[in-house]
Amino acid sequence: MSGEWSAVVAAVVGVVGTLGAALLTQSRADRTRRMELEAAHAQRREERQHAEELLQAERAEQKAQALVDLHRSCCISLNTATRQYMTAQVNLLHAVREGTGVGLCLEQLETCRIAQRDSFAEAEMVVPDEVLTAATAAGHRLNAGYGLLKRMSATSPCDQEELNAFAAGVDESWGQLALMQKRMRQALGIESSMQSGDVD
Repeated sequence: MSGEWSAVVAAVVGVVGTLGAALLTQSRADRTRRMELEAAHAQRREERQHAEELLQAERAEQKAQALVDLHRSCCISLNTATRQYMTAQVNLLHAVREGTGVGLCLEQLETCRIAQRDSFAEAEMVVPDEVLTAATAAGHRLNAGYGLLKRMSATSPCDQEELNAFAAGVDESWGQLALMQKRMRQALGIESSMQSGDVD
């Protein structure tokens, strides 16, 4: 009988061992699969995070470039309008001196003044303070010249002393414009091409 029990015990141990091995193998396989799934999930999460970071960096770069483009566009517009405003003043000065074409020059001056004012209004919202400070100084000088020229062109004959005073200040006005342009170039990160006559 002990032989039968031994056989039964051996059979039970064999079955339990086989079942235990199968369960252990299945448990290890499940754990390995779970670890693989977790690793794959972590990798996908990391890839999504990396893609999101790249997208955010790309958006930030696009935003920065758009701001640079806006600054550049605004500076070009303001520089052009301011130079045209100054040129219109010089043209009116010559017309008043010669006594011909004053009406047409006044119209052009008014058009240029409005364009410069509009460009300046846009610049107030966009350009850095150092550019705005230089543009404000140039604008004040041009507006003072505008008032003087309007008054002189309305009187006949015009006051030669005032004309000569305005003419003498033209170089200083161009200097204000040169300073504004220099500040714009600095703000845009553009090397100045001005030579020895740089304005500080």
